[in-house]
Amino acid sequence: MMMTTGELIELKRECKATEIPSGVERVLPAGSLVRISQILGSAYTVLSDLGYMCRIEASDADALGLNPPPTGGSSGVQIGFSEQAVWDQLRSIYDPEIPVNIVDLGLIYSCKITSPDDGKKIDVKMTMTAPGCGMANVLKADVERKLGQLTEVKSVQVQVVFDPPWSPSRMSDAAKLQLGLDLDDRGDPMVHISR
Repeated sequence: MMMTTGELIELKRECKATEIPSGVERVLPAGSLVRISQILGSAYTVLSDLGYMCRIEASDADALGLNPPPTGGSSGVQIGFSEQAVWDQLRSIYDPEIPVNIVDLGLIYSCKITSPDDGKKIDVKMTMTAPGCGMANVLKADVERKLGQLTEVKSVQVQVVFDPPWSPSRMSDAAKLQLGLDLDDRGDPMVHISR
């Protein structure tokens, strides 16, 4: 079944969801009405009939009457290792509120790959767009899962940090363009006054 974002959908069965931005786990009952606002990466962002935003994992796509998105992948799928594959995996993870991947959004502060004797080790430092974001553990788990799918990877350590604080200036030019942001040299939104 083909759905478009914004279309009202009745859940076919109950399913787990993560409330955005609190990160609180909840169960949406069968028959609940939701609107898909974003289908990116391996999850759906939906607006519930009760007025809150939730993330539904691709594994629960059938509750929405859908097949999982092709980028959803499964934990058993192995992808060949390269530095480019690491960054490709990171770019397949999206912020649940902003339709931009976590790399272009500027959430990845560092990604260090080492090669001890028993395989590759990846250490990632990342941040959230706001320090109180309850989705930190969800996105951290996404990074660990996606990087763990790479062959040769034996260990993935993800640390969520807030120093330096995130700002829109960390976003790639493509992300700024996609979101329609016009920022000054400090990364602050520019105000244009029409005369």
